[in-house]
Amino acid sequence: MKRNCREDSKITVKKQLSLALYGATSRLIRQHRPFLEPLGITYPQFLVMMTLYETSPRTVGDIGQTLGMDNGTLTPLLKRLVKAGFVTRERDPADERRVLIDLTGAGKAIRTELKAVTGKVETACRLSEQELKELRDTLDGLGLPPNKQ
Repeated sequence: MKRNCREDSKITVKKQLSLALYGATSRLIRQHRPFLEPLGITYPQFLVMMTLYETSPRTVGDIGQTLGMDNGTLTPLLKRLVKAGFVTRERDPADERRVLIDLTGAGKAIRTELKAVTGKVETACRLSEQELKELRDTLDGLGLPPNKQ
C-alpha cells in the first residue's frame, strides 16, 4: 500500500509537539545541572527537596503524587537523599504503612541555594514573568479534559 507523500509531510518528526517538549525538558534539566552538581543534588532530587521545603514531613505517597512520580522511581531517589544526609525516612508512628520524609539540618542548610536555582534557570530562559506563567499554565493543562483545566 502506497502512502501519499503529502500526508506524510504533515507528520514529520520536527513537527511533533512531543519532540519540542522533550527537547525543552532536556535543555531545562541541563540548565539546572551547574547549580545542582556542586551541592551533590540531581534534578529529580531537587524536585523532592523543593516539595519538602513547601511542607515537611511528608509521606512518600504525597511526594509522589505532587511530583507525578511512582514509588519505584521515588524510593531509590529518597534513599540517595538519606545517604547524602539531606532527609530522613521513618515509619509514621500513627500508621506503620506510611513512610515519612523529613528534612535534616543539612537539607535545611541548602534551602536558600536550592531555592535560588529556579530564579537562575528562569532568567536563562529569557521569558518575562507573564510568559513563564502562561507557558506553565499551558503545559499544566496539556492532556487534561476540558472541565479539569
